[in-house]
Amino acid sequence: MIASGIVLGLVLRLFLQAHVSADVGFRFASYIDDYMVLQREPAGAVIWGYGAPRATVTVTLCREQEPIMKKVTSVKADSNTWTVVLDPMKPGGPYEVMAQQSLGRINFTLRVHDVLFGDVWLCSGQSNMKMTVSQVFNATGELSNTTAYQSVRILSVSSTQAQQELEDLTKVDLRWSKPTSKNLGHGNFTYMSAVCWLFGRFLYDTLRYPVGLLSSSWSGTPIEAWSSKRSLEACGVPRSGSMPSDLQTGPSAHSVLWNAMIHPLRNMTLKGVIWYQALNDGLSQIRWHQTADFGYVPNQRMPNTFMAVSVDLCDRNSPFGSIHPRDKQTVAYRLHLGARALAYGEKLIFQGPLPQKIELLADKGLLNLTYSQPIKVQRRDDKIFEVACCSDRQCEWLPAPMDTFSTQTLALSITSCHDSPAALRQWKLRIGRDFKAVEAD
Repeated sequence: MIASGIVLGLVLRLFLQAHVSADVGFRFASYIDDYMVLQREPAGAVIWGYGAPRATVTVTLCREQEPIMKKVTSVKADSNTWTVVLDPMKPGGPYEVMAQQSLGRINFTLRVHDVLFGDVWLCSGQSNMKMTVSQVFNATGELSNTTAYQSVRILSVSSTQAQQELEDLTKVDLRWSKPTSKNLGHGNFTYMSAVCWLFGRFLYDTLRYPVGLLSSSWSGTPIEAWSSKRSLEACGVPRSGSMPSDLQTGPSAHSVLWNAMIHPLRNMTLKGVIWYQALNDGLSQIRWHQTADFGYVPNQRMPNTFMAVSVDLCDRNSPFGSIHPRDKQTVAYRLHLGARALAYGEKLIFQGPLPQKIELLADKGLLNLTYSQPIKVQRRDDKIFEVACCSDRQCEWLPAPMDTFSTQTLALSITSCHDSPAALRQWKLRIGRDFKAVEAD
């Protein structure tokens, strides 16, 4: 009897050890949760997580408790991770995603509920992306306007940094949620991003199917902190670090935010990304280089990139400082127009007027600009345009005051240029148009 008791005890202990080891670490990735949005067709959404080495994981997609898709994989021994790619799904829901781990006769099951399929967008950047809905114009009205947008789901990543690339997020400030006045206006520069939310809301008004929004941003941070080590090396960026700035309040070391706040999202299937650069990296240079030195996007090197310029949306009386204008509705609207044109293939006007033709009228001392769209001159400002006057390989930039203008043309006086005009530059954005008024049908 004593010997039998010892054997029974050993068997029970071994069973319990197997039970514990099979359950250790079996989980979804941190951002796979109730209320999430997965990327719709034509892409296949990725579901992944952690588990016991060499265990079998079965992922089942259910609609109204009925299985409609099943994927089987195994846990990699070297990383303890498992991954499946779902078949492309049409937009809609809700669905339940179930993952079951099997190791011998021991099974463990995970579930996430109220999952929708739609388009997933990542929103990142600095403090202007970090501003919440409670900080924008008409905050009260915006915070109360959530009932019709319960299929626009939101998630906000915590501000963290790491010296090495992380596989998963260490923390989120806001788990996948339906929008409410509380989580949209949580507090100043916390969560949820106003530009991200408003962008998604404008998209939903057009798409009429679910939209998932992930906000991952940090105020006062340089682009080097958001860039991978590989990208910085490819671009020849020195390892010495970023240039100091009075506006720099967050981490500045190379790649630390990429490692902790972007790299962990690499498995997520996305429709696109929007980035709010703000002013921390130097306005005079960054806008040009953001376009691969073309001066506009999309272009040959960046065919799937759009840009929404916001330097005309001044707000000198902003309680958050003039570099944090409160008109985030116009920013988001312009961004959503670019997304509709580039990501969804709609034929609409999504950017401001660009010079289509420049004609030198030497006998009149004028440069005549013809624009691709109607222009609206807000005021005459002699400091907006400058012309490069060159002789003997030396050039001097001189003012080119506005002379006359019409619906699509603008004449600049170059009488101060006694040599050959070689180039024209525009310093301030004083020419624009009402983006909402010119949207194509």
